[in-house]
Amino acid sequence: MLILVRHGRTPANAAGLLQGRLDQDLDDHGRRQATAIAEFVHSRWAVDEVVSSPLVRAVQTAVAFGVEPQIDERWIELAYGEYEGTPHLSMPAEVWQRWRTDPQYVAPGGESLAALDVRVRAACEDIIERAAVRNVVVVSHVSPIKSAVAWALDVDPSIAFTCHLDQAAVCRIDIRNRRPILSSFNETAVLPPNA
Repeated sequence: MLILVRHGRTPANAAGLLQGRLDQDLDDHGRRQATAIAEFVHSRWAVDEVVSSPLVRAVQTAVAFGVEPQIDERWIELAYGEYEGTPHLSMPAEVWQRWRTDPQYVAPGGESLAALDVRVRAACEDIIERAAVRNVVVVSHVSPIKSAVAWALDVDPSIAFTCHLDQAAVCRIDIRNRRPILSSFNETAVLPPNA
């Protein structure tokens, strides 16, 4: 099984900023989320291997699983270019519209959703054989995970704009007859009461 995990919260997440490749640590809440989601996964499935985006917030979440993560650059978040660090609510409407309607759109200094989709689908194809016989946790970010879900569903990656993925959430993809089957989306763990 392929167990996709979105990283825990960072200060940029808490502030409502478009994060992209900004490389921040998890905040205290994010560290609690990482611990809780690792416990959630471990309580249900054996974890045979862990793969992570190279960004610090993903690696810190991956370490909570207690298995040395393998770094795979293909799972890094979309580069938003000059818009990284911009509050979501301050983003120009025309930029959101371009992202929603044109997968080839590249913000200045950024990356297109089409390019992200190509690298994520390649990463999924490379991992499919292992995920058919082992439980592989991949700790990544909202855009790559939604792209992997689109891969599993065999649909256009534009579904990213019609689904919501929480921080420290799990999406599970089973592999049957070398075909991906989406078995869950946006599962989250309950944080301890003092969190």
